[in-house]
Amino acid sequence: MDRRLFLSFVGLGAATPALGQSHGDELHNPQIDYPGFQQLTGDVGSLRAERLLPFKRFKKEAASPGTLLLDARSESAFREGHIKGAINLPFPDFNAESLAETVGSNVHRRILIYCNNNFSNRTRPVPMKARPLALNIQTFINLVGYGYRNVWELADVIDFNDPKVEWVRG
Repeated sequence: MDRRLFLSFVGLGAATPALGQSHGDELHNPQIDYPGFQQLTGDVGSLRAERLLPFKRFKKEAASPGTLLLDARSESAFREGHIKGAINLPFPDFNAESLAETVGSNVHRRILIYCNNNFSNRTRPVPMKARPLALNIQTFINLVGYGYRNVWELADVIDFNDPKVEWVRG
C-alpha cells in the first residue's frame, strides 16, 4: 500500500482528513469514547504493574477457592489447548452481560489471566502476538473498565509442555 494512502487510511495523513472527520468538523458517535479509553488505559497502567504474578504464585492462586482463571483467547484456540481449570470467554465477546455471566456479579472476585505471549512455544494454539498488542493488555484494561478490580496476570513466559503448567490438549 502507498505510504500516503496508508497514513490517510489510519488517520495520520495531513493531506486527507481522517475517517469520521469532515473538513475539521468531527463526526461524533456517542457510543465510542476514545478519550475515555485513553484515560482508562493510563489509570490501569500502575495497577497492572502491581498485579503481575510469577508462575509458581499464579498456579497457587489459581487453585484458591473462588478464583477464576480466565482465558480470553478465541474459542478454537482454547479448545486446542489451555491451562487446566481455565474458563474461556473470548475477548471479542466481552461486554457487561457476558462478563457477569462468566465471572459473576462479585466485582471483587479474583481473576487470573494469561495469553499467547505467556508461552515460549510460539505455535498453535499460542502464536505470539505483537508485544504492544498482547491479549493480556486488552483483557486487563477491559476487566478493570467493566468494574472488576481484582485482576492478576501471569508475568512469566512458560512452555506449555512443562508438566507443572497442566496444559489440557484438545
